[in-house]
Amino acid sequence: MANGLDVPKKEIGEKKIPSEILSIIPEESAEHYRFVPLAINEGALEVGIVDPDNIEARDALNFISVKTRTPFKLFQISEEDFEKVISMYRGLSEDVTRALSQLEGASSGGDGISFNSEDEQEEQGDGDSEKKDKKKKEQEAKIVETAPITKIVATILRYATEGEASDVHIERMRENIRVRFRVDGVLNTSLVLPAKVHSAIIARIKLLSNMKLDEKRKPQDGRFSAKIDGRKIDFRVSTFPTYFGEKIVMRILDQQKGVKPLEDLGLSDVNLELVRKAIKKPYGLILISGPTGSGKTTTLYSMLNQFDREKSNVLSLEDPIEYNIEGVNQSQIRADIGYTFANGLRTTLRQDPDIIMVGEIRDSETAQLAIQAALTGHLVLATIHTNNAVGVIPRLVDMKVDPYLIAPTLVLAMAQRLVSRLCPDAGIPTPIDGSIKMMFDKQFSDLPEEYKSKLDFGKEVFRLSPSATCPSGTRGRVAVTEVFEMDKDIEVAILKQASEVDLDKILRGKGMLRMREDAYIKASKRMIPFEEVSSL
Repeated sequence: MANGLDVPKKEIGEKKIPSEILSIIPEESAEHYRFVPLAINEGALEVGIVDPDNIEARDALNFISVKTRTPFKLFQISEEDFEKVISMYRGLSEDVTRALSQLEGASSGGDGISFNSEDEQEEQGDGDSEKKDKKKKEQEAKIVETAPITKIVATILRYATEGEASDVHIERMRENIRVRFRVDGVLNTSLVLPAKVHSAIIARIKLLSNMKLDEKRKPQDGRFSAKIDGRKIDFRVSTFPTYFGEKIVMRILDQQKGVKPLEDLGLSDVNLELVRKAIKKPYGLILISGPTGSGKTTTLYSMLNQFDREKSNVLSLEDPIEYNIEGVNQSQIRADIGYTFANGLRTTLRQDPDIIMVGEIRDSETAQLAIQAALTGHLVLATIHTNNAVGVIPRLVDMKVDPYLIAPTLVLAMAQRLVSRLCPDAGIPTPIDGSIKMMFDKQFSDLPEEYKSKLDFGKEVFRLSPSATCPSGTRGRVAVTEVFEMDKDIEVAILKQASEVDLDKILRGKGMLRMREDAYIKASKRMIPFEEVSSL
């Protein structure tokens, strides 16, 4: 057939198609039109098709090609190879479907799981303690005995971990359950389950996390650990009551990956040197700013890892503790029992500390205590919410910290965001000319020439495109940053209560690069796609 239609043929053999390749063509389309993705080679998607003469299939491929901005090349494959690739799609869905089928046969009386109605839920929440304990134990026993539910949860966790997801979202919709994995900051639906198993799955995860099974009306937090492929993985779990039922989000914390070295954070040479200089100070305040999910805690952990924890007493106050660092006394904040960052800071100061990490400065009391700790001979590292590095100073003033205390204590301020990292062999080079050059010139127009001439630029930027080994074009994320250190000029400006605009002008005159400019430079070094610049 291949020879007759002048289409090259291809055999799959024992080759396994990566999930990234399979994701380019939806499973439903592949089955309907009988074509499957095989690989990306020289920027083109290789597609195996059972019937190359199928006009509808070719039209569908043209549509997918335009949508994904990826050209395709057709290959004739056998019916047997087509079915082999289709089976590769199923992975997670197939494993879970198998567990669900076991669930159907678990008992002749139905699905083998005891589901509670809303009335029963209310009764569990409001009955006397003895009755509640008895019912809870009965429920736990039924859930633990139901192996298919255990299998479903374990399968979801395994696939999420293997796919390098950072979070798993399990949420009840009107007619089903949606399971989504967050990979490189983006959520994608990975699995859809029948609504009838919702309460059992939630209960299984609650049991693992040591949460109250009968509390369904308010959020709970917990955590558990599991060994997956010989690796210890921690899961931080949060429940959230919604209209259709409880939603669960699990943050995946892979202990084997550990804490990143400072050199792997993506800091420029100049910014890396400023950070190294700051953490060598005997006392003072180092602040990292950025929105939730911008990697602030990862940066703090990397800094903590630089200290000699044998000769220094290093303490941290965290909410929550994400990774365990050898030699650091890490303490979990529990606001529900009155153990806040402010109370924790008071306690740490009685523990003879040298270095203190504060997970987040959220209020005036914590800010003032952190400043006092820095003034009295301690090095304090903390996070704070501002839009940029210079915004740290007016934010502290807003928190009722006197400017005359900020000037002598603040050692370094840093702001950061996370952007997608280009795969090493991905990205289309685009010369820095025309409109791109105009953008560059405008962005760097107020930077003094003495600093502008030292910028480490390439001659082109790299736009997002797939590669043979990386269909999405990106894998993982990297930080873009802006950093400044305290000096006499900034101290004088703070004491004069200079505005944020005036402070920015002073720092700009000293060569500070903004986050967007850091992104421009990274795009010219093939570290990130140029499209990420517009997100900052």
